[in-house]
Amino acid sequence: MANIHPKTTPIYQTSVFTFEDLNALELYFEEPGQNYMYTRYGNPNTEELAQEINKLEGGTGGVVTSSGMSAILAAVLAVCKAGDHVLCAEEIYGGSAALLSQELTRIGIEVTYVPSADIYTLAKYIKPNTRLMLAETMSNPLLQVLDVARLARETKKQSIKLVIDNTFATPILTKPLELGADMVMHSVTKYLSGHSDVTAGVVVCQQEQDLQRVQAVMRTYGLNLSPFEGWLAARGLKTLHLRMKQHCSNAMAIAQLLEQHPKVEQVWYPGLQTHPQHNLAKEQGQSMFGGMLSFRIKDDTEAVNRFMQGLKSIPFAPSLAGVNTSISYPLGTSHRSLSREQQQKLGITTGVIRLSVGIEEPEELIADLKQALAQV
Repeated sequence: MANIHPKTTPIYQTSVFTFEDLNALELYFEEPGQNYMYTRYGNPNTEELAQEINKLEGGTGGVVTSSGMSAILAAVLAVCKAGDHVLCAEEIYGGSAALLSQELTRIGIEVTYVPSADIYTLAKYIKPNTRLMLAETMSNPLLQVLDVARLARETKKQSIKLVIDNTFATPILTKPLELGADMVMHSVTKYLSGHSDVTAGVVVCQQEQDLQRVQAVMRTYGLNLSPFEGWLAARGLKTLHLRMKQHCSNAMAIAQLLEQHPKVEQVWYPGLQTHPQHNLAKEQGQSMFGGMLSFRIKDDTEAVNRFMQGLKSIPFAPSLAGVNTSISYPLGTSHRSLSREQQQKLGITTGVIRLSVGIEEPEELIADLKQALAQV
């Protein structure tokens, strides 16, 4: 066995690790990270994934979790306790809003949503007990681009932590920690893993004390990722650079097509010159704009159904960022938990469709979209 040198990390599909004696046990506690005891505390597969993502984001260290939702939970609970106050960007993934509003409020954490117009001037929202701000690099689903450096200056001025959900952008486009964020999190389920076969999350921290707190929350609350999922995600991560180039290239071609199409009333994609944050997105995203876009056809449920039914190769799947293109319907899936008034205020109307552009040949995708739109 001593002569085996695998090129890639094997799967350590074990819940527990053995010790030779009490000396080995003490060494585990004296030098954490050098040995393993129990997979909830750490495992070679999940450690490898955390380290590789941390390299990409440029942090002090990373903690992988069982999902993107548990990553947000770990980041918030690392900083906040009962009686504390959290700020959150108004335009955010519906699941994140549900976690904050429906669950964390039950354990005594107060939440205030900040409208986009006020995102860089937080003074009137800050309370003595405000601890952190949560926002997305690009909002889900209408792709509003956040000036991370500007917001980081404001959160530092207000002495609160900034947690950025970088799922849509990935570190290939934007590294929020370099722009001043305290923590960055991802739904690893999406681009980092990339193949729609893993559910995982990650939190990467700028400061050691935040990292230790996130680790403690993950272990104590049992938010850990399984070894096999960690292995699969680390495997997918190896092609992230290549995949993101194709995602971005395809999305740009499709956004330009949709912008000119008579059946399409509006397109949200940062790569378009008409996007209000186009210049910011270009600078912050290294001239890449991501693989996500949304567009609106007429606000009629039957029209949306005809479009979906007309697609031949693009499935309706309420997730995103796989190598295969898919569409989603924010009103009925990701933002379903919001009130009708909240949905309308954010601009998520009946005709809004979110498109997660894959890495297929763009001509095939364009042909399928054209013939489906013809049936609207």
